[in-house]
Amino acid sequence: MPATQKPMRYGHTEGHTDVCFDDSGSCIVTCGSDGDVRIWEDLDDDDPKSINVGEKAYSCALKNGKLVTAVSNNTIQVHTFPEGVPDGILTRFTTNANHVVFNKDGAKVAAGSSDFLVKVVDVMDCSQQKTFRGHDAPILSLSFDPKDTFLASASCDGSVRVWQISDQTCAVSWPLLQKCNDVINAKSICRLAWQPKSGKLLAVPVEKSVKLYRRESWSNQFDLSDNFISQTINIVTWSPCGQYLAAGSVNGLIIIWNVETKDCLERVKHEKGYAICGLAWHPTCSRIAYTDAEGNLGLLENVCNPNGEISSSKVSSRVEKGYNDLFDGDDTSNAGDFLNDNAVETPSFSKGIIHDDEDDDIMLASGRPRQRSHFLEDDENSVDLTMLKTGSSRLKEEEEDDQADSIHNLPLVTPQRKFYDGPLPTPRQKPFQSGSTPVHLTHRFMVWNSIGIIRCYNDEQDNAIDVEFHDTSIHHATHLSNTLNYTVADLSHEAILLACESTDELASKLHCLHFSSWDSSKEWIVDMPQNEDVEAICLGQGWAAASTSALLLRLFTIGGVQKEVFSLPGPVVSMAGHGEQLFIVYHRGIGFDGDQCLGVQLLELGKKKKQILHGDPLPLTRKSYLVWVGFSAEGTPCFVDSEGIVRMLNRGLGNLWTPVCNTREHCKGKSDHYWVVGIHENPQQLRCIPCKGSRFPPTLPRPAVAILSFKLPYCQIGTEKGQMEEQYWRSVLFHNHLDYLAKNNYEYEESTKNQAIKQQQELLMKMLALSCKLEREFRCVELADLMTQNAVNLAIKYASRSRRLILAQRLSELAVEKAAELAATQVEEEEEEEDFRKKLNAGYSNTATEWSQPRLRNQVEEEAEDTGEVDDIEEKSEIHKQGQNPFSKSANSCNVPAINSGAVTSSNQGRVNPFKVSASSKEPAISVNSARSTNILDNMNKSYKKSTALNRATNNEKSPVIKPLVPKPKSKQASAASYFQKKTSETDKTEEIKEENPKNSSSETSAVCAQDTENQRPKTGFQMWLEENRSNILSDNPDLSDEADIIKKGILLFRVLSTEERKAWAIKAKGETASDVAETKKRKFVDESQETENQKEKATENLNLPKKQKPLDLSTNQKLSAFAFKQE
Repeated sequence: MPATQKPMRYGHTEGHTDVCFDDSGSCIVTCGSDGDVRIWEDLDDDDPKSINVGEKAYSCALKNGKLVTAVSNNTIQVHTFPEGVPDGILTRFTTNANHVVFNKDGAKVAAGSSDFLVKVVDVMDCSQQKTFRGHDAPILSLSFDPKDTFLASASCDGSVRVWQISDQTCAVSWPLLQKCNDVINAKSICRLAWQPKSGKLLAVPVEKSVKLYRRESWSNQFDLSDNFISQTINIVTWSPCGQYLAAGSVNGLIIIWNVETKDCLERVKHEKGYAICGLAWHPTCSRIAYTDAEGNLGLLENVCNPNGEISSSKVSSRVEKGYNDLFDGDDTSNAGDFLNDNAVETPSFSKGIIHDDEDDDIMLASGRPRQRSHFLEDDENSVDLTMLKTGSSRLKEEEEDDQADSIHNLPLVTPQRKFYDGPLPTPRQKPFQSGSTPVHLTHRFMVWNSIGIIRCYNDEQDNAIDVEFHDTSIHHATHLSNTLNYTVADLSHEAILLACESTDELASKLHCLHFSSWDSSKEWIVDMPQNEDVEAICLGQGWAAASTSALLLRLFTIGGVQKEVFSLPGPVVSMAGHGEQLFIVYHRGIGFDGDQCLGVQLLELGKKKKQILHGDPLPLTRKSYLVWVGFSAEGTPCFVDSEGIVRMLNRGLGNLWTPVCNTREHCKGKSDHYWVVGIHENPQQLRCIPCKGSRFPPTLPRPAVAILSFKLPYCQIGTEKGQMEEQYWRSVLFHNHLDYLAKNNYEYEESTKNQAIKQQQELLMKMLALSCKLEREFRCVELADLMTQNAVNLAIKYASRSRRLILAQRLSELAVEKAAELAATQVEEEEEEEDFRKKLNAGYSNTATEWSQPRLRNQVEEEAEDTGEVDDIEEKSEIHKQGQNPFSKSANSCNVPAINSGAVTSSNQGRVNPFKVSASSKEPAISVNSARSTNILDNMNKSYKKSTALNRATNNEKSPVIKPLVPKPKSKQASAASYFQKKTSETDKTEEIKEENPKNSSSETSAVCAQDTENQRPKTGFQMWLEENRSNILSDNPDLSDEADIIKKGILLFRVLSTEERKAWAIKAKGETASDVAETKKRKFVDESQETENQKEKATENLNLPKKQKPLDLSTNQKLSAFAFKQE
């Protein structure tokens, strides 16, 4: 017999209304936004008793003659029933409570508030309270476990939690709901409910279905749904027998299911379609009272048989059918239910996804069923051995379950059930667009990035999209109609990209407004194939990308030409683009115990397309999910998780992820969050919006952007050592992008890199000084290994003046090693440059070009003199020669050292503070006697701009396809090595200084850095040649005793060799054998002694020649480098 729906009647003023029955069912009790509680004897009662409890009443509960109400003055009040006499206040909150419930025996009350707290209070002694903390948003609803073991709660933070009442811990949490910042904005109030008596199942309304979770195992047993449900379910309630479940939706539909058979028994539609916000089942009769959001009260009668009786023939047939199904193999349908993904909408059961014959209690076990012989032939009194092992408590619980379900034939089957106690799968997070707020909001941000803001308005007045640019010179603000209901958007300097989901009539569309186009057609639209929806989009420089539900990524040009299409390894989560880089995050698999299992791909979509990250796992904080994906303004991939940890790709550490900021450290309250909108590496800024009590900001009023600083999670950050270590490595990390830009031929400021290197070397020097003070000399050498050549010399000087002779000696040895490595690196680079030039000239005629024709030095100088540069530079060079202090080097921090002796000497001037700032530290000429008052760190980086400007001037002629590199001095390593030789006579020292100063006064390019020496290089051709010819060099030059002198002499001899001979040694060093290597070695030493003598004579003559005199018999490279680098 179908249910009878009585006409609804006015109960309270417009607003949220709640309803319940008294213990006997003789009265209906309602409360509403008028602050009154009304007691109705029946729906036809024209004069209900009214009790005023406050300005507004949000919820009411009735048990054992106690009426408890949640009132707008932030209190939980008690009144006697039915008298309505005030009986005190149970508890208070800092804001209004939203829901209040009794436990089974009426001894305790649970209340949830908008201050994120849940409290359980003893009714007789309100001092006995327990507070449950863990939700990050207002509480929506609560439900007591009938056995008083657990308490379930739903919150605006999107989670449903089950709490252990005894120790106030969270047993399980499911991210099931859509997030919002307040109850009034919630899509559903999610009134969940435990199954009466046994508490075996917990019913949770989630969107258009009801999910039922099994007690203890907390697995999703099955879902209840119906084709007639078109809107979100708001509330559920059980029949007193626990066999039926009623649900009310936001559009006024009431559905009743038989939980055992999953059949839909009743469908009743609200006469005006108002949202059902109150639902109560009569304790004894087949009646349901309900209220709507407009304050009306309604009643359903003759709903179903309240006793839950089912014919025995029906039960036996179902059980027999279930027995037969047990032995057909593994129960795949239950495995599918167990791994059911909340991120994918569950199909309705009427479509045959889950069949009735698979849904008996005996089929709910996760494990494989036991063999049939174990339980089929048992009589009613027999007990299986495994039954005895589980203990009598489990037997009693199962018998209570069976009695509650009125199924008497199954008590010997259900105890055989095996439960899965392992880790539980985590529902996959849905795709999202970085910088957007939830889709269900009527006013939301579709994207907020460094270019601008796209807002979407979808209300009764308007359905439109507003685009606003931070820099109005890019484009003016735009207003677009949203007739196609676009849900995702992205914004770049070139275009606006929009996408919408498919509907029954229309396909999913990708819409691009190319406002930077120079023609009149500024937009294009592409329809996706059938059953394929766009889930994530992004824009780059000249391209657009869209990933779809078919696990495809589709690339387009910015003008609308379809490009490559490729498959993704899993469902997309989010994407981001910057320049030529495409950053994709997707699901690699199923995560467990609250963790997401995400993978990342990073592609470069330039002319040479390549993949940088090949599906590597994305490291998230435990039990967190992804909330933002993007690039820094300089092009480094970054992401943020729900715990507020910001991570950046560390290109200098093999493309690993480094945490650079924890936004939670900046939050004042536990419920506060920062919503990231952009990241900058120079200056180091994290741009985000503070959100009070929410994870995302409202559109109005316009949110203010805050700037947070970065901090790497180093240990002992409070100490001076830890602070400097964090600053150093943060500086290294945040300047890795400069190397990336240089590698990919992008323009960048040289001064930025120079400043960063100087800052890093200063930090290393301060750490070295601190370690010296703490007598940690081994640590000093470790720090010096990170330094550049120039900084190591400063460290040697500091160690000498600190009278740490052993440390100074160790640092001197380290400096020699660095010089040798630098020399080997230079030789190798020259070989590669020579090979490159040969390749450029291959296939061309032997006509004179910039690369092949030797240019006379006087011709180059004449060109430079026209600009008036050479004379000025030479004058500065003279001044620098006369007054240069060998200990104060005014060059780039990557330069060759300027100390003329590596021997350890103790200074007769006493200890000097190397960090003292002096007014005279900027003067170019510093005497040795004034070194005490000079800050040695201030002279690390001075003359770089001057030399690089001149180098650019010398290379202004026409060039081939690739710009020639800045020429490098041929003999700079030789002079570098000479600084570490032993002291000689005063005359020799003067000659050395005269020879070295002109070479070292010009600065190097910043391409040679200390980091190159940290990695162990394979042997070069020069090193192999030096090993085989060391004895010849020593025999010809017996006065050479220092390793640095041998290297210097070896470099000079090695450069005399022809290009073919040097190339043969390079090939030999790489493990290849050239046919003419042996012959080359024989020819090489025939006139070696004669060439050595000639070289010495030339070197001596060159010192005595005038500056502008042309060198004789030099190669083209040497002529060019002599001009470019002999300037000061």
